[in-house]
Amino acid sequence: MVHLAPLPGSPRWDAASGVEGVVARALLDARALVAGGCDALLVENMGDVPYLRGRVEPETVAAAAIATREVALTAAPRPVGVQLLAGANREALGVALAAGARFVRCEAFAYAHVADEGWLDACAGELLRVRRALGAEVEVWADVQKKHAAHAVTADLTLEAIARGTAFCGADALVVTGAETGAATDPAHVRAARAAGLPVVVGSGVTPQDARALGLEAQALIVGSWLKAGGDWRAPVDVERVRALRRALDGA
Repeated sequence: MVHLAPLPGSPRWDAASGVEGVVARALLDARALVAGGCDALLVENMGDVPYLRGRVEPETVAAAAIATREVALTAAPRPVGVQLLAGANREALGVALAAGARFVRCEAFAYAHVADEGWLDACAGELLRVRRALGAEVEVWADVQKKHAAHAVTADLTLEAIARGTAFCGADALVVTGAETGAATDPAHVRAARAAGLPVVVGSGVTPQDARALGLEAQALIVGSWLKAGGDWRAPVDVERVRALRRALDGA
């Protein structure tokens, strides 16, 4: 994960450092992730907390596109993805198209839920129509029962049923997480999601202790907090932690 520093439009935006400061920090993390052995990178506006509900401002989109483009150039030929919190999936698609990113991670792609920011509606119908109209070759990695959210409204559905419904709505891959940032992902949930017939991605809580086992269950692992100095998502990426996770994943 490349967690962007606060972008313009967010409460903690540092106007003195400017977008150049955001890009510089993002590239430091991107280079450390590449040097440590990551196969792909995901850019996220984590620093913009607290997030708007289902959208971000135009200035945020512009800055995110600049930063993501620079990360994509640095990481090439590794694929790069983008996520804009919270649930700003239409804007994320635009950033991906402009920046040359290969995929977007989407909250509330199918099935609405209550997140920290409030009610998030499903967006699959609109998002895929926009993708088609733009001719964007960008995959949608859709969260299934995403972390930091309440899913009581779909409590009568199993995770497998929600995964199948998300696949039916046109997702390209499914992301399964724990309850919150850094929380372990249940391997049983990964197996349940696999029944939908799409690639499954683990979206939280990966450590060297479980990376190998989860890597055998899923097609990809998204790792953020553990790769940072001290395991703190606010800190810079620690290349030695990245290498340790790579060794664990490879069974070395």
